[in-house]
Amino acid sequence: MPYCNEKQVSRRKLMARTAALASFFKFTETRAGAQSGAQAGFNRNSAPSQLRITDMRAVLVASNYDYPIIRIDTNQGVYGLGEARDAGREGTALVLKPHLAGRNPLSIEPILDSLRIFSNHQRMGGGYSAVDMALHDIAGKVYGVPAWRLIGSKYRDRIRIYCDTTESKDPGIYAERFKRRKQMGFTFFKMDLGTRLVADKPDAVNDRRVATQKGLEYMCEYIQAVRDAIGWEAPLAADHFGPLTVNDSIRYARAFEKYNLAWAEDMIQVGHLGPGGDAPKDWRGYKELKEATTTPIATGESLFGLEEGFKDLIDHRAIDVIHPDPLTAGGIRETRRIADYASMNGVETAIHFAGSPVGCMASVHMAATLKDMLAMENHAVDIPWWGDLAAGPSKPIVNSGYISVPDAPGLGVELNEDVVKQHIRKGGYFSPTPQYDDYILDRFRTGGPYPHLDENGKPVVRQ
Repeated sequence: MPYCNEKQVSRRKLMARTAALASFFKFTETRAGAQSGAQAGFNRNSAPSQLRITDMRAVLVASNYDYPIIRIDTNQGVYGLGEARDAGREGTALVLKPHLAGRNPLSIEPILDSLRIFSNHQRMGGGYSAVDMALHDIAGKVYGVPAWRLIGSKYRDRIRIYCDTTESKDPGIYAERFKRRKQMGFTFFKMDLGTRLVADKPDAVNDRRVATQKGLEYMCEYIQAVRDAIGWEAPLAADHFGPLTVNDSIRYARAFEKYNLAWAEDMIQVGHLGPGGDAPKDWRGYKELKEATTTPIATGESLFGLEEGFKDLIDHRAIDVIHPDPLTAGGIRETRRIADYASMNGVETAIHFAGSPVGCMASVHMAATLKDMLAMENHAVDIPWWGDLAAGPSKPIVNSGYISVPDAPGLGVELNEDVVKQHIRKGGYFSPTPQYDDYILDRFRTGGPYPHLDENGKPVVRQ
């Protein structure tokens, strides 16, 4: 064996270790540079642990259905936009202002947990939902990530859109409207199919203004005309049938079976707690309807929450399709939760939406994370200035029947102040709201010191 002294061995080991360390530091430097680059999108003007909510304001935009848009402000200039349900009022969100003031908006779930008691179905779910959207907008801006990233991963880069199409008593005109929708690039369709279409025809309706067998034959002529216009491959849903009972709904749904509808929506209109039939609590009625027809049944656009609104319908397989509106159902986080639960139980999801670009893009972020989704509604494709209300999303927002999912921080939406101001229904553009500084809705709150008797029966005032 050749002779090697210990100094040579030590020197060689030292050189090898030095080379290894140099390689390690170079690797570490590269990783650090990548990390720094990833952090470059973070909002350096915001220290998350010190971020606090300072105010909530609103603007009410006049449109097909008024849009109650809210803004949550913070002590560091970062703000978030949200939207209460279309045709609702901004007050459903503003009454929650004192429950938010002083809190860190990044504590999204603890904040929402504390607000849930103040929510309900129909437009009363709008306040909670608007706050949810605004908090996700703020958090996304602070962390430099899109809102969808805060709740999961994307399953799709664009959202398939269907647009509600208003009816005409002339089947030919109605069919032509759908043909134009198809020419615009839409691949999913929905028609208003009110019994009023045939109400003036002989023997078409009974004394409850519900279609007779003859009336149903007339109504089916409209579906046939639309099918002839868009073809049989395209999904076609239907809505707005009239004041139907369970038995009426079964007759209607059976009459529609041969037209292969994607779903018949909100059919049962009688027997609800409160007005309207889009927030049903009677899952037994819907289960009876679903089991009596092959026409898929959908409902739920005005239900709030999984446990409060959708769980019984899903657990009992009472419907084929849930149809939540994120602006009522609970915003981004809760609607995702509802849709995931439905998917696990074999129930499909379609999204109802009829608001501004703010609520639209919040819904798009949510829809991007769903494993299973049929399509999302948009009620504004015929309003020429709708997309001009906001900057940020690619234009047109609805492009050939789809909306692209943004990758910009937060919701990726900022309002165009000049355009919004042209369409204000009442009040100002995010005017101060001192009238909501004090509690209007609350749980148990003493309000300050109160008189009582101590353990010896002596009157005292507890601080």
